[in-house]
Amino acid sequence: MPSTAAVLVCLSGLAVLAAASDTPEDVTSVPKLQFEAAFQGKCDSDSPCEHVCFELHDGMFECDCRMGYLLHPNGYSCQELNTTSEPSIELEISSQVLPEDADKDAEDILYSRDASFSAHLDPGNDLAASTPQPEAADESSTQPERVRFVPPSTTTATPQCLLECGVGLCLDVAAPNGRRQQRCQCPLGRTGTHCEIDTLEAPRIARFSGQSFLAFPALRGAYKDVQVTLEFKPETTDGVLLLAAERDDMAGDFLALVLVDSFLEFRFDCGSGEGGVRSPEPVLLNQWNKLTLYRHRWDAWLQLNGGKHVQGRSKGLFSRITFREPLFVGGPGNTTGLAAKLGASEGFRGCIRHLELNDHVYGFGLAPLGDASQGFDIEECSSDACSRLTCQHGGKCVSTGEIIATSSLGATAVDASCLCPLGYTGTYCEQRLELQVPSFNGSSFLRYEGLGSSALSWLEIRLVFKPESADGLLLYNGGRADGVGDFASLALVGGHLEFTFDLGTGPATVRSRTVVSLHSWHEVLVSRTGRSAWLQLDTQPPSHASSPGAFTQLMLAQSLYVGGVPSLEIVSPKAKARSSFVGCIQKLEINSRPIRLLASALSGMNVVNCAHPCSTRPCANGGHCIPDHEFFYCECPKGFKDVHCGTPAGKVEEIAIETTLNEPIPQFTGHSYLHFTDQETIKRIVSNKLNINIRFRTQSSGGLLLWSGRRSESSGGDSLALGVRAGMLELRYNLGSGEVLLVYNFSRVDDGLWHRVKALRNEQEGALIVDNGPMVTQRSPGRLRQLNTDTGLYIGGVEEPSRLPASQSWPGFVGCVSDFTLDGDYHVPLVHGAASGRNIEHCE
Repeated sequence: MPSTAAVLVCLSGLAVLAAASDTPEDVTSVPKLQFEAAFQGKCDSDSPCEHVCFELHDGMFECDCRMGYLLHPNGYSCQELNTTSEPSIELEISSQVLPEDADKDAEDILYSRDASFSAHLDPGNDLAASTPQPEAADESSTQPERVRFVPPSTTTATPQCLLECGVGLCLDVAAPNGRRQQRCQCPLGRTGTHCEIDTLEAPRIARFSGQSFLAFPALRGAYKDVQVTLEFKPETTDGVLLLAAERDDMAGDFLALVLVDSFLEFRFDCGSGEGGVRSPEPVLLNQWNKLTLYRHRWDAWLQLNGGKHVQGRSKGLFSRITFREPLFVGGPGNTTGLAAKLGASEGFRGCIRHLELNDHVYGFGLAPLGDASQGFDIEECSSDACSRLTCQHGGKCVSTGEIIATSSLGATAVDASCLCPLGYTGTYCEQRLELQVPSFNGSSFLRYEGLGSSALSWLEIRLVFKPESADGLLLYNGGRADGVGDFASLALVGGHLEFTFDLGTGPATVRSRTVVSLHSWHEVLVSRTGRSAWLQLDTQPPSHASSPGAFTQLMLAQSLYVGGVPSLEIVSPKAKARSSFVGCIQKLEINSRPIRLLASALSGMNVVNCAHPCSTRPCANGGHCIPDHEFFYCECPKGFKDVHCGTPAGKVEEIAIETTLNEPIPQFTGHSYLHFTDQETIKRIVSNKLNINIRFRTQSSGGLLLWSGRRSESSGGDSLALGVRAGMLELRYNLGSGEVLLVYNFSRVDDGLWHRVKALRNEQEGALIVDNGPMVTQRSPGRLRQLNTDTGLYIGGVEEPSRLPASQSWPGFVGCVSDFTLDGDYHVPLVHGAASGRNIEHCE
């Protein structure tokens, strides 16, 4: 029977392409067909697909079937599986048609007849597994034998290889002197001359001999996207580093990473033509190299050792790769036919210390201690400095490159150190660390959930930092893992602070007007709306810039990094920053929302405590230290007060305050008030921000504590009110586009005891805290952010209560008020500082 290479079928004006693999002429066997059909048009109700339709590129689409059905060779019909009769084509069927990430790439699946996309989702399967390629039926076995992997090199072993290797394999190989020698090739987990020794630990840095390999389970969820990070040290110029295929004879889909004449080559085939990309520079022999590789459908990007990004593209219409064979690392495993496909068939000789694929870091030991299902000839790479250093608590060993010893034979020993995860420090990451204010040393970073679509049109960043170096990356969020595409970056470059962003049509950079002084605290505010951005450092006038082109939206799909990044390869070259930040960061707000630097971090590395008063943990009795540039204040738990949370509430605190400030504590009768018009007080009320800290006690269930508004007779306009209603504390404010109400209903305050209230506002975001309890938050409507009042500030009541807005009509306050602070550091003298007042008595 002659083999068929391609068949073109016309169905209702739609073109169908079907590919069939070459098959030997054997009338007793079933031909092993491999087909994938593509049609012209779009996925809609008129498409011929019986079950599921997937859109491709260039105006094409292809069909697939639901669970329990096979795709007919015509490319659009679905045949129900008949398990009682012998099938003419044997297929491996996944339990789910949809890809595991169908929910995030739903635009690829545009039409499905009689199917629900939300039902029967199985995150363990990928589309490649559910779009099976036919194989010939095997009458002797229902499943292929894949328990034991035999390297191709064993087929050439001479009959004279008579070593007793137990569970290992005997190899006859060429010795350096040109003669032949015999040795045992031991399976993973065994070592010794005759493979007689069990190895108790998995190799942390694996060494491959050229006849070695590690086998991992077949790739899942990688049919469309594959991202690889690999750190390796080659000893020769050729060899197979990584291989994943559909079939063990390389006849179907595959991807491979090979060394050819010292250059890295990435080859892949989606079923309709091979594509590839080659590194522009050779690898460094006997040195550590780092590779970053990313494949998305037809396209692939490769970067070696932080060099130039190079790009390649596969041929044909099809964009999905089916993976059925194991993932082989360091050698071809049991795969044949490599020489014709890749130009290399020998295994890799050298060491591999890091393999990460689609965010999964592979362990080189046998499962369950590692991820490997099998392997041969794997040893610990003892020549590497990290083989002598054990980092605890998930720390990562890195070689410093510093030579610490040289042997008589010329071999060198290189120093190494541990990069410690968040919350640990020490030489081996053995010490637990309670972090207060994070410090970064140039190899540190904190990672958070990315901004995603929340920064599409508007992004505002507020950061308080103290630099120790004139260069370094403070904050970075990118759109792609290879540094290409949209990004936002805040960095020190040559002493100036730079905010750089790219919306897809070229970068824009806004730069601070002056150099940032080192070893002191600074505050920067960055705001971007559409193509325009401005940056303000401390009290300097803001700088402005606009991005080129017509794009106005910023999409940041990757993680957000603060203080540095794990690798500069993920940073766009357009960001200019080529090192991580050195110094301290104490505050971060994004889009007016405070970010808890340590509690909100998903991960971090090499972060220690800054030399700041909060690092000494000055707040007693469980109080929380809040840094405020070089100063601090304590948030005290219920029942404790004063600056260090050391004085029990209700004891002598009011006496101490009165003595210290030489000021009486005012008492309000319900017909009293204090009125403040001084500039120092009013400027802290009328602004974009508000920070009120006030103590009071009352037995009345209602009363006005604080008010500021407009002189207009109307009840609308900007206003601020804090008071007690029905025994609960309320905060109301109106920035001109509608009033917002915060009610603190966690506890009553009309019990005659002293209570401390914190009322906070950051532009539209408001917060209310009583006695260091839970925080109540709310956001005002509209787009206005500043409070503009002109009546001054009233405490305890107002002259004419009838002029208050209806929603803010409290009776006068009955009780005592003390310790009134604004912005965390300005103490308002209640009695001596008021411009006027009425019916004020002294609190006993």
